[in-house]
Amino acid sequence: MKAHRILLVEDDAAIAIVIRVALEAEKYQLEVASSLSQRDSALAAGRYDAVITDVILPDGNGLQGLAELKDAGGYSPPIIVLSAQNTLDTAVRASAEGAFDYLPKPFDLDELLSAVKSAVNRTGDGPEMPDSEADTDDFPIIGRAPAMQLVYRTLARVAPTDLSVLITGESGTGKELVAAAIHNSSRRRLKPFVAVNMAALPRELIESELFGHEKGAFTGAVARTAGRFEQAEGGTLFLDEIGDMPIEAQTRLLRVLQSGDYSPVGSARVVRADVRIIAATNKNLPEQVDAGGFREDLYYRLNVIPLELPPLRDRRSDIGLLANHFLGQGVSRGLPPRSLSDAAVRALEQHDWPGNVRELGNAMQRLALLTRSHTIDIEDVERVVGPSQSKLDGEGAGEDELLIEALERWLRTDAALAAAEAGELHQRLISHVEQVVIDFALERTSGNQIKAAAMLGINRNTLRLKRRS
Repeated sequence: MKAHRILLVEDDAAIAIVIRVALEAEKYQLEVASSLSQRDSALAAGRYDAVITDVILPDGNGLQGLAELKDAGGYSPPIIVLSAQNTLDTAVRASAEGAFDYLPKPFDLDELLSAVKSAVNRTGDGPEMPDSEADTDDFPIIGRAPAMQLVYRTLARVAPTDLSVLITGESGTGKELVAAAIHNSSRRRLKPFVAVNMAALPRELIESELFGHEKGAFTGAVARTAGRFEQAEGGTLFLDEIGDMPIEAQTRLLRVLQSGDYSPVGSARVVRADVRIIAATNKNLPEQVDAGGFREDLYYRLNVIPLELPPLRDRRSDIGLLANHFLGQGVSRGLPPRSLSDAAVRALEQHDWPGNVRELGNAMQRLALLTRSHTIDIEDVERVVGPSQSKLDGEGAGEDELLIEALERWLRTDAALAAAEAGELHQRLISHVEQVVIDFALERTSGNQIKAAAMLGINRNTLRLKRRS
């Protein structure tokens, strides 16, 4: 059986080596291009079963012209996009350009292999993408943590469809922003995006608010009023805090979702609804279903595509990025320009942020206004935000992220590149890390090898062999 040909477009030699080893072990035939011009030359010269491409390349953006990529035979190979620009904008643009899949860097090799296998064995062209590129420049959804990458990938895949989406997450995680992002990336983006907070509507007015009413339908109905379904015609209706919707109103909403038709209050007129439904809640709907507070059939109608937004405490590595974003926003709103010291960022990362991204945004506005110097330092953070919960409970949050960041920085150095080209990357990395850990254990045990070996989880003889001579 002939091996599948894969074209990798990647200018980082170390990453290219890692991918080559993994793919060739699975019997794929890999060729590497390090620029857009080399990519286009390779495609002009022959046929590939899939293309894996980075985004930032020496001569341009790897997303450039994906939809028009063809090989010499006129075949458009499936495209897998790899990107260290781990933002929603990149994920959506990749989908809008027709990418088969999107993987953030650092990527999981097994996941990449799975994506390549799906790409070369695909039976169709995948979901239809928007007719033109979505306006994603103003998306305020920011983050590079793995939990956010799952959100980006799901969002980018569901946006071009009309499937119902149920967004869950704590208050302040940005549920309405995500709903708006889905709408702005869809074929409905030129039509209205209408948001309604179900918790804010009086029980007796919910049907009128959703479906509208005719003049004289009830006391105070002095004129015909369009409901939210009519206002959102052709676009997206966002039902926020759906878990607070009374059970009787749920029944009417369910009928509309099942049939696609509704009648305004006080009218026998039947209206066909052309809207996409996105719902959101900070409540546990399955628990409400079990308790009889939420209709099970409505839950399944809404929960076609579940999308859970992580709380900020589960993505602490994004806090510095978000904080600087909010400081930049503050300048455009008349606040003085401010920067964050490293100590201030660490202090922000140690706070638990029960109000999530919304609370962080408000805190950054207060810090920008109340801090007298140009640089916001740890004392300013503690004065405005207070002592972090992680400090009160004991340190421990975010240390793994610090280690990963340090390793990623080292992997981009000339020393790492040289080790990779020599086929010694793993050995060099392990030797460096191992000696640091051994020195740490010996220091903490005052040179006692038995105690140090116990701390490391190895026997004393192994420790002796691994010690620097």
